[in-house]
Parts: sequence; structure tokens; C-alpha cells
Amino acid sequence: MDRLQEAIRKARNERESRQAEPILQPGAPQPVPTDDSQDAWSSLPELQIDQNLIARNRLIAYHGGPEAAPYDMLRTKMIQQLQSNGWRRIALTSPYSGCGKSTAAANLAFSLSRQKDLRTIVIDFDMRRRGLAEILRQTGNHSMSDVINGNISFEQHALRHGENVIFGLNYSSTRNPAEILQSRAMIETLEQIEAEYQPDIMLFDTPPLMASDDSHGFLKNVDCALLLGAAEETSVDHVDLAEQQLAELTKVMGIVLNKCRYISEAFGYEYGSY
Repeated sequence: MDRLQEAIRKARNERESRQAEPILQPGAPQPVPTDDSQDAWSSLPELQIDQNLIARNRLIAYHGGPEAAPYDMLRTKMIQQLQSNGWRRIALTSPYSGCGKSTAAANLAFSLSRQKDLRTIVIDFDMRRRGLAEILRQTGNHSMSDVINGNISFEQHALRHGENVIFGLNYSSTRNPAEILQSRAMIETLEQIEAEYQPDIMLFDTPPLMASDDSHGFLKNVDCALLLGAAEETSVDHVDLAEQQLAELTKVMGIVLNKCRYISEAFGYEYGSY
């Protein structure tokens, strides 16, 4: 327990240092995962995906290849910004529900799993619904609110995909997500997860900005955020308003137009021809 508390203290100091000096110098040494963190990763149960769901739920980045090219490009641009600025925590949000951010979070996770030198933790903090658990067709008895409230440990709750991606899912809705996401217990939970698993990237599926105040209190705890809109559905006015709200809470990494139907020739045309 003393060793874990010391690891939490170091993780907190490292995060404060990143916020104070956000620019990472080129060639700066990267932290080397400890044996304890490697054991923590390998001990987690592996995520089991029904192969029939991959196409049905639009998990196009699961196997890689030409269909995954849009998410692979987004992944690479995201990693470049994270490394350039010394960021680790990134949120995905949207103006309102139905913009496909949970599907995007799952596909980014699968795309990141092919970056073998990076370790990623994906946490579903959209606690009013099952989101990622539904997309991945996973069932269980607890949710991330139970982890934060201390009813179950993250180790008992998390699932591992491959060797370098961990999912923290919600198997039921939570009655008071806004209060939980703004609590001190949430901050301490994230610090403990960072200390124990030493991820390079933490990706959060967060609630829509215009639906409730759930994400407004949480987004101050991330380094940056991606705003997702749905093509032919999300109005420019809603994107502008959501971007303004998001900019007041954290740094806006960019805006992603999701659900595009006319990109078949934009990505993958020359895939594998180099």
C-alpha cells in the first residue's frame, strides 16, 4: 500500500509538471514502465469480441487495413499532438448524443492497439448509458461509478485488448453521474490508475456537452479534447457553440466530422501500394 501511495504521489507530481511545462522537448527520455505495471496489465482478463459484431457495429479499425485508414490517420495526428505538448489525457465529446463518439472511441482504441510501443487506457465516463459496453457487446455487474465509489477495484473491473489497451466500461446507467465526475474520489481514482498502470494515453468517452452538466466538471481534468459532430446531422451553429463551451473547459485538439458517407476514394485508394 505504501508503494502504491508513493506511485500515486509521483503520478500527481508528473501531471502537475506536464501542466506547468506542456511542451515536451524533442528527444527527451520517456518514462520506462516498471515491472509492477507490466504485471498489472498482463493480469487483466482479455476482452472477447464476437467477430460477427465487427461489421455490424462499424468497428472498422479492429483488423486494420484500408477500411481503418481514417481512424489510423486520426490516431497518428492525435499522437503527434499529445507527444508535442506532453499531454496524456484526451476526452472525446460531442454537442449532443447520436454523433458516434463511442463508436469513434472504440475504433481509436483498436487503432492504438497496433501502436505496440504505446499503452492506452480507454474509460467510458458517459455514465447515463452503456455506450462502449453496448458497442463491444460486453456484460458485467458493475460500472466505472462503482470503481470511483470504491465498490470494486479497477483491476477487478477492467478488460484488456491485446497487450497494450485497457477498457473501463459501464454495464448499467448511473443515477448521479455529474456529482461523481466532479468528485475528489474521481480524481484520486484516475491518479491511482495512472500510478498502477502507467499508460501513455488515457482516452475518455465523455457525455455530450449540451445534454447535461455531466462533462462540464470533469473536462478540467483532461489535457485536451476532440469534438465530434455527425455529418448531415450536426448543424454548424451547434458545432460552434459546443466548441466555445469546450474551449472554456479544456484545450480543443480539433473537430472531427463523423458518419461521413462519401469518403470511399478519400482514404485507402493507394493503401499498400508504396
